Amino acid sequence: MPNPEVDPVDRAHLTGLTRPSPPIHRYAPSSGLADLVERYWIPVWSVPAPSTQSTLQHPVCLIVVSNTYARFYGTTSGRSSVTLEGDGWAVGTMFTPAAGRLVLGRSVAGVTDTHLDLAEVDGLDDAGMVAEIHAAMTPDPHDPGAHAAAIAAVERRLAAYTPVDEPGLLINEVVTWLREHPEVTRVHELAAHVGMGERSLQRLVEQRVGMSPKWLIQRRRLHDAVEALKAGESSLADMAAQLGYADQAHFTHDFRTVTGMTPGEYLGDQPRT
Repeated sequence: MPNPEVDPVDRAHLTGLTRPSPPIHRYAPSSGLADLVERYWIPVWSVPAPSTQSTLQHPVCLIVVSNTYARFYGTTSGRSSVTLEGDGWAVGTMFTPAAGRLVLGRSVAGVTDTHLDLAEVDGLDDAGMVAEIHAAMTPDPHDPGAHAAAIAAVERRLAAYTPVDEPGLLINEVVTWLREHPEVTRVHELAAHVGMGERSLQRLVEQRVGMSPKWLIQRRRLHDAVEALKAGESSLADMAAQLGYADQAHFTHDFRTVTGMTPGEYLGDQPRT
């Protein structure tokens, strides 16, 4: 069965009127890989001038194979940016929190805020996955059939990393539960939910995500903020309160520190419906 195309609310991509995004196709993983892959994304671009795309990465590792490079990315603690030039395409795999350590073969803490050439990741490209993706995408990167073939090349390799181990399933549950409970703003609340001490939770998150539980909570809050700002749902003061900040100043500080702009500046750059 082909992978269905999905259109999730984009809480990570810092788009706006002055920072438009190229078309991005998003696909769900095959059912057997749902514990390992969150989704695939395939942007295709043709830009007359360089265009910088910025995101607040989810707490996961990534694989990106483009027309010019093939990389394994660790979690990015701040804002991540990529500059698109000319004509191009990329096939991205957004892992679940469990997957990075399984694919890398060690803790992902060592690749936080950096990337590896895919050839450095033992076993992943041994059978020519990158060559298969290029063969599929180069003739017509807009073709859904090309997308399906490229994703199939990835999924054939990732099947070797299933089933996901118990700690992997646990970190998946931790991140999913946190995303679904915006009222949670303290590490002890998260630890209590999973029945772990804070130190044990710290080790789990560091091994699997390369960050801390406190960072997980902050990143969830910032994703919630991006979603709310894109929707223009409320005043900034109300938004700060809904996100669990003591006041608007603390919200503004956190948002500006990571994104490089204030919530008001980002809100002002959103299209009006």
